[in-house]
Parts: sequence; C-alpha cells; structure tokens
Amino acid sequence: MIQKISAILLLSFVLLACSRNPLSGKKQFKLLPEAELQNMAVAEYKQFLSTTKVVGSTTNRDAEMVTRVGQRIVKAVESYYAEINKSGDLAGYKWEVNLVDDKTVNAWCMPGGKIVVYTGILPVTQNEAALAAVMGHEVSHALLQHGNQRMSQGIVQQLGGVALSVALANKPQETQNLFLGAYGAGSTVGVMLPFSRNHELEADRYGLIFSAMAGYNPQEAVALWERMKKASAGQSPPEFLSTHPAEDRRIEELKKHMPEALARYKPVSK
Repeated sequence: MIQKISAILLLSFVLLACSRNPLSGKKQFKLLPEAELQNMAVAEYKQFLSTTKVVGSTTNRDAEMVTRVGQRIVKAVESYYAEINKSGDLAGYKWEVNLVDDKTVNAWCMPGGKIVVYTGILPVTQNEAALAAVMGHEVSHALLQHGNQRMSQGIVQQLGGVALSVALANKPQETQNLFLGAYGAGSTVGVMLPFSRNHELEADRYGLIFSAMAGYNPQEAVALWERMKKASAGQSPPEFLSTHPAEDRRIEELKKHMPEALARYKPVSK
C-alpha cells in the first residue's frame, strides 16, 4: 500500500512539474519557476563577471563584435516572439552580453538573457556569422529552458526535489554549483550537467533561425562545426563540445534545417 501511495505521489509530482515551453510548444519537466531562476541568474552573472577579466567593448574590436552580434541576435529573438504572439514571455529578460578573457572554448546564456562569450572560442568561430550561430544556439538553450530542466533533474537527484528557495537556504553551495553546471558555466565548480542530444539539436535549429533573422548567413554554422570537428580530432574535445552530439550528426541536422533558416535570411550591412 505504501509503495502504491508513493507511486501515485510521484506521478502527481511529475505531472504538476510538466508544462509547455512557449517557444517550442513541447512539454517539459521543470520544477523551478523561470522567474526565480532569472533572479538567481542576475546574482550569479554579477558574481561571475566580478571574478573574471571582462574585455571592454569600447576598447577592443573582438568585444565590439561580440556586443554587435549579441544585439542583432536579441533583436531577431524579439521579432520572432512578436511573430508568434509570445512577446510577453520575454518580459523578464534583461539582456546583457560580455566577452571574457579566457582560453576555454565556451559560450553560454543564463535565464533572462545573461550571455558570456569566451575569447577562446573566437579562433574557432573566425567570423561574425559563425559567432552568431554560437550565440543564437546558446540563447536558444535559455529560451527553450533546457537549463531549467537540467537543474530540475539535478535538484531531484541531489537535493530531494525541494523548492529553489529551500535549496538555496539549506544547501547554498550545492545549489549554486547545480545552477552553474546547468547553464554551462560550472566547469570549475563541478561536473557540467549534460544537455541531451535532442536539446542540443533543438537549440541548433532555433539558433540557425535567429542568426539568419539577425542578418548572418546561417550556412556558416556548417563550416563552424566542420572546424570544431577538426579541432577536436584525436584529442579530448573542448568543454563546449564535451556534452554535444557527434559533429557529423550535428552537421547533418543543420543541413536539414538550412532551408527554413535561409528563407529568413536577409543580409544586413555592417
């Protein structure tokens, strides 16, 4: 009887935690209110920037480029959400983008649009269009609330499925580590929680759309991942690739979605 009651409670818990993502329309397992994660992101982003060398956008061409690409991606996202009548779902977003001086091949976006690009990824992106593909991909993870799903799973597995406020009060360090790991910023504080391959490929699709709408040739995403494949040949992949699908599969899927992105591509002069 106890086992039956536990099973019913668990099923109810899972059903209550399922909701539809406003961008994809797909059902997701999420324990955590997105607004609470956005508030947490403000503090964690500020803390991250205070302990990292931020490259000033007024004195550095790479930082200027990152800022420019970020602004175009944000404008594309806002236009897309207006098209699907979901602009209200961006109400909590206070976009920020920063380039940090770090050789790690990485980039990420926290809830609410807190974006970081590492200088280490720029030699691989090589141009603005490829950088737009990366930033569009990372922004898509945030919009698709993949990190919320990863953190929800981590809280269930490691902290017993408690509310975020309870987790922060009782186990602040563990909760912080879960948060950073869930959004790809946690390589120095623990094992990064992997996105599923479906999450990665879903973020690729929307990243293509957003980069195309931002005026960047989405076909550069294919060339980018071919360079990623070459860079990781015969050695451990960089952090940015460690949880991602095989490059060949990713390139195949990018090509599959390319017509959809190209239909939205209108080059924008610099």
